[in-house]
Formats: sequence, C-alpha cells, structure tokens
Amino acid sequence: MTLRGLYAITDSQLLAGKFLPYVEAALEGGVALLQYRDKSQDESRRLREAEALLDLCERYKTRLIINDDAELAARLGVGVHLGQTDGPLTPARTLLGRDAIIGSTCHAQLELAEQAAREGASYVAFGRFFNSVTKPGAPAADGALLEQARTRIKLPICVIGGITLDNAAPLVAHGADLLAVIHGLFGADSTQEVTRRARAFNALFASA
Repeated sequence: MTLRGLYAITDSQLLAGKFLPYVEAALEGGVALLQYRDKSQDESRRLREAEALLDLCERYKTRLIINDDAELAARLGVGVHLGQTDGPLTPARTLLGRDAIIGSTCHAQLELAEQAAREGASYVAFGRFFNSVTKPGAPAADGALLEQARTRIKLPICVIGGITLDNAAPLVAHGADLLAVIHGLFGADSTQEVTRRARAFNALFASA
C-alpha cells in the first residue's frame, strides 16, 4: 500500500453547509487519504458524517482516517490518526488490527517519530511547516528535519501546517510523502476549485 499524495483533512467550520459536496470534489481530484477531523462532542452527528465519508471514500477508492477516535475507527473498520495527547499507539493497533492505517503526530521531533515507528505507526506526521489557521501555536518544522527523518525513519512522512499550492513543492522535494491540507484545499469558492487544487497538489508528486 502506497501512502503518497494529497492527504485531505476535513474542518467542520470551514465546510459548514457544503461538507459532502466539497469532500467529493476533493476526492474527484484525487486524494490518497481523507481524515475526518471533528472535535465536537456530538457523537451521533460524528457517526453519521463519518459513515457518509466512508461511502464516498469507497466509491473513490480512498482510505478514510478518523482523527483521535479509535473507537469510531474500529466501528467503521477504518484507520485513525493520534496526537501526542492521545496516548500510545499500541492499544489502537491492538483494537484496529495490523492492517489498519494509524498515523501519529510528531510535531517537529524526530524522537517522537522513532517512538511511533516502534509502536507500529503506518506513517508519521511532522508540522507545522507554515503558519496554520487550525493550529496557530504548534511548533515549527523545516526541510532539514524532513531530510533527517528520511534517513532515520522507514515510514511514509506526512507534513502538515499551513500548506498551500504556493509552498508545497519544496516539502515534496525534501522527501514528504503526504501533504496534509485543510484550508489550502477546502478554503475555495467552488467545488470546481477544490477539484482543481486537489489535482494540482497531486501533480507535485508526479514531478518529484
């Protein structure tokens, strides 16, 4: 299984009123992974939205990841992304099975990525690389970190944090396998523009 390309992450506020059309538009443009990220406590809505996303992902042959909620991921039979405050990966790996995709937030620290690799992560995520609307206070990462990670970690490397079409190419050149994008993808005026951006992000990997 290759984890390479655009990693689209949903944002319930940004996508309010256009959630499924915009997600489908991104999938139309090609998405390696889709993460459902919703920090609300409305469990019935989260289940309903996650199920709708799973239907879309199956139609477009994309893998769905649930942010922070291994139980919901287990219920749907999909992967999970865990932050540093979500505890060790090992229980999630036991719960979801050896084939599930499990990602780990590693901020700008190689040691966290090496620990995640030992605990069974499928990919490691570094960030933020640029000013991020979603996580403005996150510690900064850079291209040198990516190059070090390439030599020390034998897992796909995801980059996140303020990534746009204008700044993504150097990250791919430094070894990023997955570009995790929220506003740079979904902060668009139309579904057509979302699809165009998704294709453009993926084109960066074709030339790398």
